[in-house]
Amino acid sequence: MNRCFRHPRRPGPAVSTPAAAVLALALLAPVLAPAPARAQATAEGTLFPASGLSSEAAFGGRNFPDDALRGQLRVIDVPTILLDGREDRFSPGVRIRDARNLSVVSAAITGQDLRINYTRDAAGLVREVWVLSPDEARAPRATASRPLLDFWPFVSPGARDDARTPFADLPAYGQ
Repeated sequence: MNRCFRHPRRPGPAVSTPAAAVLALALLAPVLAPAPARAQATAEGTLFPASGLSSEAAFGGRNFPDDALRGQLRVIDVPTILLDGREDRFSPGVRIRDARNLSVVSAAITGQDLRINYTRDAAGLVREVWVLSPDEARAPRATASRPLLDFWPFVSPGARDDARTPFADLPAYGQ
């Protein structure tokens, strides 16, 4: 008895399985192929867009992110630090770079007063630190005197909550 016979009302596949696989691979090859590598040069010939980096390079220094702040650092006991005279903390996995842009462990700079640029993570901890050279320290940069969350739209500048003001006397949204 032949068990491999095809029923006349149920025809088999028009294309065999290996041929279908080759056809599918040929159609997907352009999609799966990696794109050719391209340099990230802008019209000015630099490797970085001018909008995302700072101007310390004009003073003979490195390029820093726009959100980097300037401060005075003293490492007390990791992760506790003094930043501009106030106690603060390093984030787990903080990256510290010296004036030559080499990676430094926090124990190597313990007890030293250093002029730095730094960024914070989402939790408000110090995430990246760059120790500045004298040339980089001359470049203008915002300091931590501006508030960390100065973009919050629901707080009016004069509103204070002293927990004694009646609800009817509180300012409404947009005042």
